[in-house]
Formats: sequence, C-alpha cells, structure tokens
Amino acid sequence: MRAALIGAPTDVGGGARGASMGPDALRVAGLERALRTLGVDVQDRGNLSGPNNPEQESIAGHRHLAEVAAWVGQVRLSTSLALNDGRIPILLGGDHSLAIGSISAVAEHCRRNDRRLRVLWFDAHPDFNTSEFSPSGNLHGMPVACLCGLGPQQIVDTVGGGATISPSQFRQIGIRSVDRGERALLQQYGVMVFDMRTIDEIGMRAVMERSLADIDEDTHLHISLDVDFLDGELAPGVATAVPGGPTYREAQLCMEMIADTGCLGSLDVVELNPAFDQCNRTGRLAVELIGSLFGKSTLLPGRRISYAGLVPIN
Repeated sequence: MRAALIGAPTDVGGGARGASMGPDALRVAGLERALRTLGVDVQDRGNLSGPNNPEQESIAGHRHLAEVAAWVGQVRLSTSLALNDGRIPILLGGDHSLAIGSISAVAEHCRRNDRRLRVLWFDAHPDFNTSEFSPSGNLHGMPVACLCGLGPQQIVDTVGGGATISPSQFRQIGIRSVDRGERALLQQYGVMVFDMRTIDEIGMRAVMERSLADIDEDTHLHISLDVDFLDGELAPGVATAVPGGPTYREAQLCMEMIADTGCLGSLDVVELNPAFDQCNRTGRLAVELIGSLFGKSTLLPGRRISYAGLVPIN
C-alpha cells in the first residue's frame, strides 16, 4: 500500500483560528512512523501554501470565499497528483472546507477509471449548509452542499462543474448538530444520515454495515474524518465540539470495518485544532484511528469482508 501525506495548514473556512496547526500536530503525533510500521510506503509531500486568514466578516452569506476557493484548488490539484501516482492521498487539515478539493478530485478520478465512489462522512455536523441558511457564513459548514452542486459559483468554477457528485454517494455518521434550514435540505436531497440516536438504537456495527452496504472491489471508499466526530471528552482538540459523540471503541470499530473491506482509496483528517487540545491528545488519538483504518489490529490480521450482499436502509 502506498500513501501520500498532503498538509493543508489553513483555517480560512472556519470560525475559530487554530486548525491551521493541525497538519503538523498529526506529524508530531507520529503519523508517518505509525503508517510505516504497518508496511505502508509513505511519502510526505509537505504543506501546501495559500492565502492567510483575513479574519473578515461574512459577505453575501460566505466568509473568506476567495481564500477558501484558493485552498480548495490547491488541495484538488495535489490530491489528483497523488491518485495519478497510485498513492492513497491523506489530506491533513486544516478545516473541513478543504474536503471540497479532495473529494472533487477523487470523484473525477473515479469517473476516469470507471469506479464507483462512496464517501463516509464522520462528523458531528452534516456540513450541508448554504449561504441562505448558514448562521455564520463559514464554509467549513458547507462542503457537502458544495460537492452536491449547491455551492457558490466561485467554488464551482474552482473544482469544475463536472466534479459535482450525487447526495446518494454520501453516508454521514455521528451527526448530532444540525441547523434548521440544513435539516430541510438534507431531507430534500435524500442524504443518508446516521445520527447519534440511530447509533444508540441499533449500534455502530449495524450503522457501518448499512454504510458499507453494496460496495465491492470496484468501489473507491473516501473517508472524511472530522475529529469532532468523537466525543469531546476523548478529543478536546476541536473548535466545534458537540457533546454525546461516539466512544473510543465505536470509532475504532468504524475504522476497522472500513479496513476489512480493502476498498480504502483516500482520506481526509480535518478540524484538529491544537489550540484547544491537551498535550496533543487529540492528535495522538487521530493517529491511532488512522492506523486502524490502514489495518492495525489487536491480535489478528484484518479480514477482507464483502458487503456486496447488503442493501442500505434509510
């Protein structure tokens, strides 16, 4: 297995400063060493460069639109280059608006290579806001909407109109904070959302089985992991913590079940904010989860599991 680390040190899409330090916090936590221990051929491609955070107010429902578009373009290009080199791109964020760049690149790669795309979105928030409904205008709350064709024209122009993907390709897991207008959009577009009540009622294993239903060897799995997916008691290093998230073992189970499929194709790790962390505790936890995603197991080697016979259930 071959991977490329791509750092995107920016917080222009968020409301708080600090996520720009996330890529180096993951490196300090030993990410490259952990992957090499698992036999992964890792190439650290360093940090991308882009505009600084101007810390301006929202304009026409968006904050820092031009700056976000510039960073998204850099991420899209770097992700495409890694995929073309046969490596699994690992985006080290930075805020979650960067996923517009990584996932649009992955979607284009899948189209060119006739592969199906499935995106697993691990987050406390669905990030399906638009300028009409967002209370802040922060673009880190809008990447899924942008990817589904509901974003501002400047973002569409940056990633290319052909990069739009279907809401049916998303599975959102761990959701527990949704704005009112955002809720209506999720229902209108039929995004499959597994909120924390669903996880409480049926368990994380069932949620993951449904999220991975009908994938096969021709499926490219993109994992977008916002570390605020985790319960804040476990992962304090985020700016948008929401109580009541998944436990350590639930999060590990998610990563292990993905590893079992053998379909992992690309990864975002975003919203790690060392300014809110405790001695890089959240960074180290993220590295542990990434290790499980790449096949680390307690006793036995990872199993190759097929979910092709399962049908997703709303």
